[in-house]
Amino acid sequence: MIPTPARLRLPALLLCAASAQAPAMASIEVPPQDGELAERLLRSGERAYVAKSYKEALDTWNQLLQSAPKTDQAAQALLLLARHQVVVELKPEAALPLLDRLKAEFIKSSAAPEGLVLRGEILARMARKPSDLKDAIAEFNRVLDLFPDHAAGADALAGLGRAARDQGQWGLALGRFTEAYRTAPDGPGACRSLLEAAEILDVQGDLNGCLRLLQRIRTTAPQSPEAQEAAWRILVRVRHRIQKPPLKLEGPWPAGKVKWLKTPTLLATTAEGLPVVFQYDLDRAFLIREGEAQPLGTAPVPGTRAMALGADDSLVLVSTKTGVSRTGGSTPLPPLIGAPTGAFLDRWGTLWVSDAKNAGLLLVGADGTTRSLPTPAAVALAAHPAGGAVLASDGNRALLVVNPEGQTLLSIPYGKDLPTAFKNVVALATDGAGHIAALVDGGDFGEGVVVYGPDGALLRQATFKALGISGRITSLALDRQGGILICDRRNDTLLRLN
Repeated sequence: MIPTPARLRLPALLLCAASAQAPAMASIEVPPQDGELAERLLRSGERAYVAKSYKEALDTWNQLLQSAPKTDQAAQALLLLARHQVVVELKPEAALPLLDRLKAEFIKSSAAPEGLVLRGEILARMARKPSDLKDAIAEFNRVLDLFPDHAAGADALAGLGRAARDQGQWGLALGRFTEAYRTAPDGPGACRSLLEAAEILDVQGDLNGCLRLLQRIRTTAPQSPEAQEAAWRILVRVRHRIQKPPLKLEGPWPAGKVKWLKTPTLLATTAEGLPVVFQYDLDRAFLIREGEAQPLGTAPVPGTRAMALGADDSLVLVSTKTGVSRTGGSTPLPPLIGAPTGAFLDRWGTLWVSDAKNAGLLLVGADGTTRSLPTPAAVALAAHPAGGAVLASDGNRALLVVNPEGQTLLSIPYGKDLPTAFKNVVALATDGAGHIAALVDGGDFGEGVVVYGPDGALLRQATFKALGISGRITSLALDRQGGILICDRRNDTLLRLN
């Protein structure tokens, strides 16, 4: 229910910030000639930046720092240089020394509030667990304490909302996002705050409130990226939870593509909703874009049993032969894992891996550290949109929703709300709107698909026999139109249920 793990969200575009700086809280006293030179250098750098002459702009702003280091314009140059590192160079860590200097030497400048917000956002992005957010939270609070009337306050409130969300403090997060929107309803971050607030309402069980906020985004800012995000979130919620039409087989997906793959066995979706399929005969993962398969990764990974995609669409393959394969090499699997059955990357960059033979989930941090999370042995695994995981325990005959500490928050019995129960789970899939889909088999139910809501209520279900499907189905994924994609390994194709 919460969007992909937290990404860096800049308070404004670099160009906009260069052309419209907020008034200073307290002016910096400098000789008139220094102030005049600094202003000319600042504007000269802005002109070059608009023309995308980045080297000229950066050289000019660095010259400003050397020739007029005590001016308000020097503070603005530091902020612009830091933003360049984040937006263009994609090196947020390189921006921190610039922002540290801005904080230490220019706390009274007009650039300080936005600099503190940017520093907080970078620190939040670099966090690897909820407790790492304390420094980012301190920066956002510092903006509110020192600059209570500054426009950057809305971005600071949104940053505090994301931190509270990531720590599972739903009520506090909702309050912060609501306050951020009310502080700057016409600001660049207003729609994002509404989107975040809507997802929290769904976590709290208020579906109608969630849909109202999502629709408000579409009405007030129809051309915004947030409106596009809100559109699919409305569609899948209405489709799965309100309309709940019987599942029907649409046929091969993409339409007309029959026997075009080489034993598809695993499915996942990118941050923008595009399918990624692992083909067993080729030992490679492929991105499906506009009906064509584009290879991902640089080399085949034999023995792959699980696949995960990060928020930045980075690919991780879990293999019984080569271990965990990421960009840049592979690392062996710890002895804990005997039969990997599922994997996903959480918003902190931690890889979660389930094992059918051993109890407990393996968590591999972005820094390479590992730990075990106490859970029953899992035959399938998927990320839970509100944090934590969904796992299938054939031993417990239930789907279990667990938090990041391994505590069970929700148990969905295999036969819940079904006329007859199934015995096994083959694969699991979730989407960003809180739905859980399971590929099931065995018992009187037989082979088929079931879809549950975030509260564990059965929403849609069908057997493959009733749908007229005859194949070996190995994996599934929920799409952004309220449908379900499934891998047919026997017939080398993808099928879509709607």
